[in-house]
Amino acid sequence: MDARKPVYQGDVVDLGIETVTLPNNRTMQLEVVRHPGGAAVVALNDNGQVCLLRQYRHAAGGWLWELPAGKIDQPETPQHTARRELREEAGVEATDWLSLGSFFSTPGFCDERIHLYQARNLTHTATEHHPHEVIEIHWIDYRQALEWIAKGDIVDGKTLLGLLLARPNLDDGS
Repeated sequence: MDARKPVYQGDVVDLGIETVTLPNNRTMQLEVVRHPGGAAVVALNDNGQVCLLRQYRHAAGGWLWELPAGKIDQPETPQHTARRELREEAGVEATDWLSLGSFFSTPGFCDERIHLYQARNLTHTATEHHPHEVIEIHWIDYRQALEWIAKGDIVDGKTLLGLLLARPNLDDGS
């Protein structure tokens, strides 16, 4: 069994030095961040608009365009997290849900897996932003969001992937 030396454990991440034996039989020490995972939502309204959040991210150096998303709180399922985050961050609930798959955000040093969903048949409700969240809620034409991807205005990985994976599911083939 591989050994792990804890370095730091916080509310979001657990950093440790892990001694591992690789498939080539080399033993190494690797810095590994353990993360509970997350979920993100491509929420599409009846007017062909997608919910994008303009959110301040200190670690990224400023404002980013993002899908509503957040960390899985155990014992939540990824879809429960997606529903909760859509309601809390965007003030929206949905009755139609479709899984778009999942991906590892940064597998070179972290085990975070983000689950992507598409949500439709939306109703508005109150937001519940946390004190650390600085968020503006915007409804952007889906085609405009794709143009922002092409121009480099959207650079958040989960948002890029979610918007592109939702494209084949649109009624008008946008």
